[in-house]
Amino acid sequence: MFSSVTNVDLPAYTEVADLDFYLKNGLLFGLYEGRPHACLPEEPDANALNALSHLKGDFPVLMLDEESYTRLKGKFLEARTEEGMSEIEGFENPEEIESFLQNEDLLDSENSAPIIRYVNSLFVQAVKRRATDIHIETFEREGDVRFRIDGVLTRVSTLKKGAIESIINRIKVISNLDISETRIPQDGRTKITIAGSGVDVRVSILPTYYGEKVVMRLLMKGESIPSLHNLGFSVDVYNKLKSLLKHSYGMILITGPTGSGKSTTLHSFLKEIDHEHFNIVTIENPVEYNAPGVNQIQVNEKVNLTFSEALRSILRQDPDVIMVGEMRDKETAKIATQAAMTGHLLLSTLHTNSAVAAIPRLLDMGIDPFLVRSTLIGVLAQRLVRKLCPYCKVPYTPSEEDKEYFYLPDDAKVYGPKGCEKCGFTGYRGRRAIGEIILVDDEFGSKIKYGADEQSLRRYLLEETDFRPMFEELRLMVISGETGVAEAIRIGVKGL
Repeated sequence: MFSSVTNVDLPAYTEVADLDFYLKNGLLFGLYEGRPHACLPEEPDANALNALSHLKGDFPVLMLDEESYTRLKGKFLEARTEEGMSEIEGFENPEEIESFLQNEDLLDSENSAPIIRYVNSLFVQAVKRRATDIHIETFEREGDVRFRIDGVLTRVSTLKKGAIESIINRIKVISNLDISETRIPQDGRTKITIAGSGVDVRVSILPTYYGEKVVMRLLMKGESIPSLHNLGFSVDVYNKLKSLLKHSYGMILITGPTGSGKSTTLHSFLKEIDHEHFNIVTIENPVEYNAPGVNQIQVNEKVNLTFSEALRSILRQDPDVIMVGEMRDKETAKIATQAAMTGHLLLSTLHTNSAVAAIPRLLDMGIDPFLVRSTLIGVLAQRLVRKLCPYCKVPYTPSEEDKEYFYLPDDAKVYGPKGCEKCGFTGYRGRRAIGEIILVDDEFGSKIKYGADEQSLRRYLLEETDFRPMFEELRLMVISGETGVAEAIRIGVKGL
């Protein structure tokens, strides 16, 4: 007799003979009301029913709804890949890892399973630890595997050189790259599935002095992009951003260094726009987030599909909103400015350290001051700041130097990182965006039109408007204990 349950989260039960056979055919095992049960989806296929007929032992059978079945299946997938990681890292010394992994024909033999499990485990661990990138580096006698978590690289393991080479070869296989080519850079993509969820991976391989280096970027799905409200900006910045998105034409720029979250903020903007009644087109290099309802174009310079060429073509596609991943040359900047003047809302990014610095940067790119004044409606400069782990952060008295740098009161108490299991012993857990935003009104626009320099523009903003610099946001995070002094200094935002 089959029982049917819905909306349950069952612990995985692994103490079953021939478990791999059953899992392969879709028959799962979970603890329900303290007793192990065999679990099938509501509409089992022939393989699952066949596996059930081979089941040995007294197991009641549960029919699970799709969501509950997927959750239980994800636990088995995660457990399997973690076993692969522990099996490889469980050796006592590097020589044993070497003998286990290093084999010239490993990928073509039945013994390739350890490499496959190890690479799969890397992806699972990276997703679990919220890593954005996986770095695999080759040195003279060994190599490192590192994760970038919250913007900072953390070493995961050190392996012998032969093991690293085998791992890199496996990555080439799944990315459809040339295994025999080690002299030139290669770029590829792959898609992995972890606990039923797909993750796109962008792979870059670069030859170095001692061997190849691999960097894999784990790309979020469009539905995983946070909303504008959840990026972490202050209420003032958030409200001003919302007011910018009410415009039907003009240019909005986001500035900041590499890794400051500009692309994520752009896509959060797009989520706020009515997809049903607006034609939204993006030009990106590469397309990082698959955004539903958005027409995305990937730059391909091999066939002369550059930012500028794509932008020209887009203007003949009756767009309402255009997103240009980056304005990196004069030609793209000029076409983008013209698009913003002719009734389109244009979103893009620039590499500058502050919001005000975007103005002289546009002028340096050959845009006439009158056009900048006529088209630019807002500039956001941003950074991503690591937040102290709330479970283990510790208070201390800051040094006189820190008090002077952050304008702290004499009796100030600040917090620093300690490290615990919940934060992976880094002392930090998660990040939030901080920013400074300029809304270009008539008076500020007139100063742009008549050629005011960066210092004059910043002085006007500080003295005559409600402009709040990023440094003030960073200072408040230190005072409130949300981040540490060392992290605030690492962000590199200059004082008032």
